[in-house]
Amino acid sequence: MTRLTLLTLAFLLAMPAAQAADVLEWLDANVKSGRAAKMAAPADKAQLLTLESKESEMFPQPSPDARHLLTVSQKGKQAWVSRRLSENGDPVNLVSIDARALDSIGWKNNDQVYYLSDRAGGLGLWEKISDGEGMQRRIQPLQGALTQPIVLSDESIIAARLKPLNYKKTKVKKSRRDDFNNWEFAGFTSEIVRFHKNGSEKVLAEGINPSLSPDGTSIVFSMQAGRSIHLFRINIDGSDLIQMTDARSVDVQPSWSADGKWILFTSNRANVDLKHRGKSQWDIWAIGTDGRNLTQITYDTARDGAARMGKNGHIYFHSDRAVTRDMIARHQVKSVASHSFHIWQIDMPTTTKQ
Repeated sequence: MTRLTLLTLAFLLAMPAAQAADVLEWLDANVKSGRAAKMAAPADKAQLLTLESKESEMFPQPSPDARHLLTVSQKGKQAWVSRRLSENGDPVNLVSIDARALDSIGWKNNDQVYYLSDRAGGLGLWEKISDGEGMQRRIQPLQGALTQPIVLSDESIIAARLKPLNYKKTKVKKSRRDDFNNWEFAGFTSEIVRFHKNGSEKVLAEGINPSLSPDGTSIVFSMQAGRSIHLFRINIDGSDLIQMTDARSVDVQPSWSADGKWILFTSNRANVDLKHRGKSQWDIWAIGTDGRNLTQITYDTARDGAARMGKNGHIYFHSDRAVTRDMIARHQVKSVASHSFHIWQIDMPTTTKQ
């Protein structure tokens, strides 16, 4: 018992019962108030980047030169891909309203993007200029239930292919999906496939959420293992499969740091509930490409996910964190959709920088 506690008890015992009860009530209220203030205080230094009236912005992708971001935006029943300034999150132009682009768009270079589309009578991977104008070119015709493609330097493609667990199931019902979760598809399993320009293909591994290393030689992805999901790394030719994480948790949505030394990923390992994953706490984590130095990047009870690092060193991610009145005033919006996602920005902790 501390000296302060002993003095408080002595002070209370010297008081009339009614007055002592009032003091105890006052102390209890102040302790609870202090705890509430502590809980409400931000646990990390993330800054809100995008905020539009009654809109959600998700899945940020910084351009190779870090000047722009691609984001998937949604307002009511409408969804589209927009290009934004990475400096302040302001929208620059609409890139695509193609429904297939929402889960498949990526940067080919600073000026061009690629995406899946069913235009021209069948599935294919297409490219266009990121300003949303001009001609569109088909890179390669494709087949299957594909998502999350990556274009390699030789224009071969790595993508996740969904395989139905029940042969009668042929379509993914997106209407019931949680937009935050892009690693599980009810009734389907998934595999990572490389599609060559000559039409041949090679299955690299089971898994989802592939991400290409900065040097273009390997990918990191997530693979199911019972109720857990771990991170793995493999060369783009299918050789040298390496497991990177191992815990009773779900480690998904991996991406590389700009210098290729770290893997960022979404995980519920800080507060895991494998039976009811919706109750888990989702944060951004980082791990060295050698599987060492596991580091938690964000700390919040909201859902933080889909982190990407730009060459400017900033980490962009989406989150449904609470938006304060000051944030609303700063971004000059009239109203914010409840439980909506927005793009946030944070830097790597100085202790992890090599």
